Formats: sequence, structure tokens, C-alpha cells
Amino acid sequence: YTQRAENVALDGAGHLAITARREAYSGAAFTSARIKTQGLFAQKYGRFEARIKTPYGPGIWPAFWMLGANIDSVAWPLCGEIDIMELRGQEPNLINGSVHGPGYSGGAAVTQSYGFTDDRFDVDFHLFAVEWGENYIDYFVDEVLYQRITPGDLAGPWVFDQPFFIILNVAVGGNYVGFPTNQTPFPQKMVLDYVRVYQQAN
Repeated sequence: YTQRAENVALDGAGHLAITARREAYSGAAFTSARIKTQGLFAQKYGRFEARIKTPYGPGIWPAFWMLGANIDSVAWPLCGEIDIMELRGQEPNLINGSVHGPGYSGGAAVTQSYGFTDDRFDVDFHLFAVEWGENYIDYFVDEVLYQRITPGDLAGPWVFDQPFFIILNVAVGGNYVGFPTNQTPFPQKMVLDYVRVYQQAN
């Protein structure tokens, strides 16, 4: 990840673009970017949403997610992780929404997918959101509710009762997606129209 404009910049049309590139840079074969609100903004409960056009291609891993703001004191996965949207670039018509915590992290995360039969998430913008309350996290794509996670769904404690901060990134490679292939087109962009957070009504 870098802070260069080649990897993260406004595109002149009102969007933020996070761009993954195949290039030799500081000993790495690929570059990309990650932005986060850690130390700047965190919130407990409410609606978190982003309108995003995803990248695609084998080994490309865009994500819109959150981590518990106490991660520096209790570490992962005890801090909790809420993955609002993750996509495997080789499956551009399918996203996943997940939670990770103590006893249900990594490959044991609680997760569900949402997909299209005749569309792809890289063709146009789509709205990804969670609505998070005291005992539930609801997952939406384009206002369609496709998953609700409650404490009873977890193999460990519910750690989603504290402020979380937001992360947006495009990873290249990793166990979740595998390594890019010669057929992976570069550069690849995750284009963000907006990110919005709403407080829970009292």
C-alpha cells in the first residue's frame, strides 16, 4: 500500500479511486492503497454505507469493512471485524458480508454471499450497507436485506458493542482470492462515490 496519487486519488468526477497496479515498487510486484478512519472517526451502532464500483480479475480483493477501535489494546480478533463488502475479483458477480471475532475468525467467520445472475459489481455503482444495533447486524446490497447476524449465530462472544472505524482497500493476492494470473488486467480501480454513516435513532 502507498500514499501515492497513482494508488489513491480523486478522479475529477466526484469520486475517489483506489487503484491496484502491477509494477515494481519498493521491492513489491504490485501496489495499491488502503484508507481508514482509525483515530479520526469511529461509531457504535447505526448505518454504515458506501456506493462503490468494484474492480475485477483473479487475485483482486476489494473490501469495505470495519474494525473495533480497541484493536491496539486487545488485538484481532477480540476487537471484532465487520466486513460490509468483500469481493473475489475472479467472481465479479458475487460479494460476501461477514463478521469475525473470538472463536469465529478467519476461515470460521460467519458469512453469507449475495450475487447476481446477469450483472456484475464492476459494471456500475452499487450500494453496500450494514445496519448495526445492540443485538444484530443487517446486511444490504442496493437496499435488499440478505443477511442478519445475531449473537446466537456466533461460536464465541458478541464483541460488536463498541465503536468501530472504517477501512476501504484493494488487496492484491492473499488466501481469500489467490494470486493474480497473467489474465488479471491491471490497473484495477475501486471507485467510491460516497461513504455515509448514520447514527441510530434513540
